[in-house]
Amino acid sequence: MQKPQLKIGTKSPTTSPDYVGLVRFLMQPFLDSPESLSVDCEMSNTRNHAWIRIAFESSDKGKVFGRGGRNIQAIRTVITAAAQTAGHSVYLDIYGSSAGNRDGSSFEEEKEERLPPPKPREKRGDGQDKPIARIRSH
Repeated sequence: MQKPQLKIGTKSPTTSPDYVGLVRFLMQPFLDSPESLSVDCEMSNTRNHAWIRIAFESSDKGKVFGRGGRNIQAIRTVITAAAQTAGHSVYLDIYGSSAGNRDGSSFEEEKEERLPPPKPREKRGDGQDKPIARIRSH
């Protein structure tokens, strides 16, 4: 009796991943109202590109993007890996956020919070710095 052989790494040109289902599966846990998620996928047969457009409530933006954009980057990585197995490249557009370009990473990661600039200092007579005292008005 022969064992069935499993072929790994073969690409099937006739099948493509269910991008809409995959995006819904990955994003719904981050949403307070999953029914507000709108996913649209457009395939280009001639160039093997997939354009995925996502829209959701703006109140869920923080959860979907995550700290420093980690959540959305992980989602994008999974979608890109699925596309590569099918021989596609994928572009992810997110609406309702500060996104706009189409370079394959069309979302903008949330910037790390920056510290305020250091307070100005004045020189003492002995050459050491000291903070400038400011009078507070209430």
